[in-house]
Amino acid sequence: MKKIFIASDHAGFNLKKSITKKLSKKQIIIDLGPRNDSSVDYPDYAHKLSKKVASNKGSFGVLVCGSGMGMSITANKNKSVRAALCYSIKNTKLSRLHNNANIITLGARLIDKKKALNLIRVFLSTKFEGGRHLRRVKKM
Repeated sequence: MKKIFIASDHAGFNLKKSITKKLSKKQIIIDLGPRNDSSVDYPDYAHKLSKKVASNKGSFGVLVCGSGMGMSITANKNKSVRAALCYSIKNTKLSRLHNNANIITLGARLIDKKKALNLIRVFLSTKFEGGRHLRRVKKM
């Protein structure tokens, strides 16, 4: 079983709750907060989750905010993190195949629950291709 860390800000809280409920049936999910939809600062949660993913080899992260962009930008400031803002099946697959992304970021104001769950399923089931892509990932 893969260990998956999940966090959000207030805008992503309800989607995070739905994702956690669905994924906890098949994965080990560690919810890093927040615990309600009161206003919070997304960088606090992006850094918290990124540190967990970086220190737990083979783990993945799911970050949810309004657009997914703020979480992605913040998470990518952490060493050993490759966070990908995902919005389609194709860009989600490529984030894993070519970039070995270990965190998926989602925009709760831009995609619905069904699409979010489908993107996460693709993200978790797609393996990194390695090869020429490994050389590039090492340069990041």
